[in-house]
Amino acid sequence: MTAVTDLHEGNGHSGPLTKADFQSDQETRWCPGCGDYAVLAAVQQFMPELGIPPERIVFITGIGCAGRFAYYMDTYGMHGIHGRAPAIATGLATAREDLSVWIVSGDGDALAIGGNHLIHALRRNVPVKILLMNNEIYGLTKGQASPTSVVGQVTKSTPFGVADQPFNPLALAIGAEATFVARTLDRDRHHMTDVLRAAAAHEGAALIEIYQNCPVFNDGTFFALTEKETRDANQIRLEAGRPIRFGSGGERGVMMDSGGRLRIVDVAEVGEGALLVHDPGRGDPGLAFALAKLSADVSGPTPIGVFRDVERAVFGRGSAAAGGAASEDQLAELLLGGSTWTVS
Repeated sequence: MTAVTDLHEGNGHSGPLTKADFQSDQETRWCPGCGDYAVLAAVQQFMPELGIPPERIVFITGIGCAGRFAYYMDTYGMHGIHGRAPAIATGLATAREDLSVWIVSGDGDALAIGGNHLIHALRRNVPVKILLMNNEIYGLTKGQASPTSVVGQVTKSTPFGVADQPFNPLALAIGAEATFVARTLDRDRHHMTDVLRAAAAHEGAALIEIYQNCPVFNDGTFFALTEKETRDANQIRLEAGRPIRFGSGGERGVMMDSGGRLRIVDVAEVGEGALLVHDPGRGDPGLAFALAKLSADVSGPTPIGVFRDVERAVFGRGSAAAGGAASEDQLAELLLGGSTWTVS
């Protein structure tokens, strides 16, 4: 959404927007060490960049730990019911093009009861920004397996280990033809802000998966990607127009073999020219999908960054809405016309 102003004229004062303009007076209450604190701080710090006053921004959440997010943003917001945030946001974004609409959801909320709403918001390209906090566990309800919990994981609801194949949120989104798909980390403020910036600039639906640590029920799940000792060896940072390399000295990379499969290789063995050059603007989603599936789990090399960023008609806008709003007579004809039956 294009910025509309760089001044905040709501709530009785004006001046440049700051982080404080987006901080509510509610006490922030998550478990100590929860990754949600870092995400909240990053979002509040980033919001002034949009140049949109808080009264023209809406945060909609579902049920779960992420649901508290709406209370801590000094914007308009709604704490919806389980999984229904995309449905609420779709109506709002369609009716009010002047608003910047954001969804904050967890892996349980978004991918279990809310999975249907999520994929349709993405395929329709509804102009909303979706922050999907993925900690691979149900946190609010105290540690049950979620749709992203890995096979074999012992939880309170799976004492003998998870038997179900987990969702890959990015692969699911790309399969739904989402036009913007990205992944970032709760412990990397700079990278998260870059991804937020790219999502905000995107005209349609944007989904950001955020690997978010749950220190109580699933602590350390993403440490291979976030801790100083291991992150360089495991973070595959995707940068548009650049060969995909990683490692402390860029000694490893990603290439496509003759069978069309992506492989992690030693650059010294294959040469930089053999490496895959990242292109998030590619219309065919196949390569973005392959990158989303590159890592089997988060204990080893895993891509982060923007996987896909393409243009497509935005839901409720453009040619589909060229006729403008329906008149009262047109609505009456629609509601009262057509085949009718009298039931006696």
